[in-house]
Amino acid sequence: MPVLFIGHGSPMNGIEDNEFSRNWSRMALDIPRPTAVLVVSAHWFTRGTHITAMDFPPTIHDFGGFPQALFDTVYPAPGDPLLAAETAKLIQSTEVGLDHDWGLDHGAWTVVRHMYPDADIPVLQLSIDYTKDPAWHYELAKELYQLRRKGVLILGSGNMVHNLRMINWEMINGGGYDWALEMNLKFKELILNHAHQPLMDYRNLGRDAMLAIPTPEHYLPLMYTLGLQNDKEEAVLFNDKAIGGSLTMTSVKIG
Repeated sequence: MPVLFIGHGSPMNGIEDNEFSRNWSRMALDIPRPTAVLVVSAHWFTRGTHITAMDFPPTIHDFGGFPQALFDTVYPAPGDPLLAAETAKLIQSTEVGLDHDWGLDHGAWTVVRHMYPDADIPVLQLSIDYTKDPAWHYELAKELYQLRRKGVLILGSGNMVHNLRMINWEMINGGGYDWALEMNLKFKELILNHAHQPLMDYRNLGRDAMLAIPTPEHYLPLMYTLGLQNDKEEAVLFNDKAIGGSLTMTSVKIG
């Protein structure tokens, strides 16, 4: 299976028919149908590593201030406890907890519901350990490679540039500050050149990187996508657009 990094942006993308959601739908048609989807979402940031292991993960509405229609939306995809247990065993670098309380947060369901609207493919989430650095997450991803061979779609969901404190609502339909555009361009160049080490060491990329990634949770899912890339695979970019001044929707397909 290919592996994806999705810039998920606003939760409203989960119910809107827009350029981003349409490209998510097209992507599902362009890749093989997966046996399951494993999402590494920016919105499950935990101490330690956990994986959802229930038969039917609930839809989590982990946001506020949006229209009622968004809160009324449910994505009833099944889980897969056996796959969760198998995945936990694949990961040798840390103990993985089998979680029965979380579910599918908006980093997962707002994207996957456009890709697989019938909700007939199992969806699991793997949490991000906030105590670990990008290189640790990159190496953990390599332990998941066998899942690709089994037809599991591994999907990192976040945003490469994500600074909500500097959002500009006058630019919400498109546009980025100079630093956001420059940093997004740098990220893309490194990704396309398979230069992963500087991406792991993003703190050394200067002030613009600190503005683009004031906190790491939306950036770390990218480490899982890149960690699963083999030497022969090229990266393809899509949804490459800045919005709100300080956020980019740039997404990556590998394989």
